[in-house]
Amino acid sequence: MDPRSRPYRSVLYIPASKPRALDKARGLPVDAIIFDLEDAVSADEKENARGTLAEALKRGGYGQRAKIVRINGFDTPWGADDAKAAAAMDADAILLPKVESPAQLDELAAITGDMALWAMMETPRGMLNAAQIATHPKLEGMVMGTNDLAKELDTRFRADRLPMMTGLGLCLLAARAEGLVIVDGVYNKYLDEDGLWDESVQGRDMGFDGKTLIHPAQVDGANKAFAPSEEEIDLAKRQIAAFEETEASGQGVAVVDGKIVENLHVATARDLLAKAEAIAALQAG
Repeated sequence: MDPRSRPYRSVLYIPASKPRALDKARGLPVDAIIFDLEDAVSADEKENARGTLAEALKRGGYGQRAKIVRINGFDTPWGADDAKAAAAMDADAILLPKVESPAQLDELAAITGDMALWAMMETPRGMLNAAQIATHPKLEGMVMGTNDLAKELDTRFRADRLPMMTGLGLCLLAARAEGLVIVDGVYNKYLDEDGLWDESVQGRDMGFDGKTLIHPAQVDGANKAFAPSEEEIDLAKRQIAAFEETEASGQGVAVVDGKIVENLHVATARDLLAKAEAIAALQAG
């Protein structure tokens, strides 16, 4: 399956060590779940978390949600064993933190075999090497780690995320060049609905497929921000109809709302309708 054929509007981090959270996630209207063995799990829980997560995934119940396991890095005592354990789990992909080169993905792939890989993009070197990282044959998606990136850059918080724009843009360009999924970083004020909405809309306007989330309260906002609106769906249908009518008649150019409709607009419109259909199918399932 083309990874971009499924929605990734809302991608929720769930601690792999918390059975209650793992169970609750089965009923949340998220498009994807990152089952986290890394930051969300304390050092003394990391080994047990592998078994807890494996059992939860074996039980199933996560429906059509994409299931991604984030392991610890290979520079930690847990990374290699995490990778071995995750490769045997009922998951769709394995997410490696702080990816800075394709060689790190090679190291992971040597353990995980045919399992799809995702990369956390969260360091200055990762940003600079995004184009090379994106070409890895096992890579299907990128996740922006904006908290770690902000720390590495020593930035100040700004609602417009101006200090992040270069890094975000480099990763977006790399992901789109290689046909990868790419999801935006988290919004830390999980009860600030307006702030989440503004940052999600910004991410959608930039071209991200969705947003990573740290709390279930953020799910509805992200789902709405990254879904095609009724107005966009209506415009897409009218653009396609006008273009096809003009082609059939062989006369003039297609015009909708005073704007010329060309092939590229029709391709975008069809992609948008396909996304809306995929969202509807996920919600129905």
